[in-house]
Amino acid sequence: MCFSATASFATMGLTGAIGIATLSRATYAREIPTAAIPLLFAAQQGIEGLLWLHLPSADGDSTTSALTLGFLLFAEVFWPIYAPLAVFLLEPRGQRRKFMTCCVAVGLAIGGYFLWRILHEPHSATIFAGHIVYVTGQEPSFVFGGSYLIATSLPLILSSRPAVSFMGWIVLIGCAAAYVAYWEAFTSVWCFFGATASLILLVHFTLSHRRRARIAADRVLQT
Repeated sequence: MCFSATASFATMGLTGAIGIATLSRATYAREIPTAAIPLLFAAQQGIEGLLWLHLPSADGDSTTSALTLGFLLFAEVFWPIYAPLAVFLLEPRGQRRKFMTCCVAVGLAIGGYFLWRILHEPHSATIFAGHIVYVTGQEPSFVFGGSYLIATSLPLILSSRPAVSFMGWIVLIGCAAAYVAYWEAFTSVWCFFGATASLILLVHFTLSHRRRARIAADRVLQT
């Protein structure tokens, strides 16, 4: 997270616990990718926490470079591909799923573009004004930024599950707030909003788990 190593590791611990609880409440295989989102955010926050520890005294060494690469791959390549695919698998067949197919295509395209940039352009991380700022050559255009936003938030908003849709709105609003208030550390701050929104997924899977358990109990009583 953009504030400190302590904040990053605290967020990692919280989202990690949420992720374990969420996965334990997933019933079907198609739910696992979405249920795993908090745990994946926890891993990403852990990487940034380690960056906070290494940047002040080891700027530019191999460990710092590896951590920077790992965070950028998570933030700019993994999420625009994984997020739409996870929600696509969660959604029942219908019109919403067709729209999500377009989001998956956008995510694959923008993830591939950012992967190319990361591998072919210089990238670095530095602490500036209390934030970690990630630099990957020339800043992407509005088109690429908008495509990233479409891939990471629109599929969630389109979900027929209210909690998942609500999480999508939180991610979208958090993205806008991060861009306005922390544009220089946008990548770091946006991912923090995504991590904190993971709590919504725990609510969703907890309610779904209870509803299925209640239905199963009713069926037993009826036999």
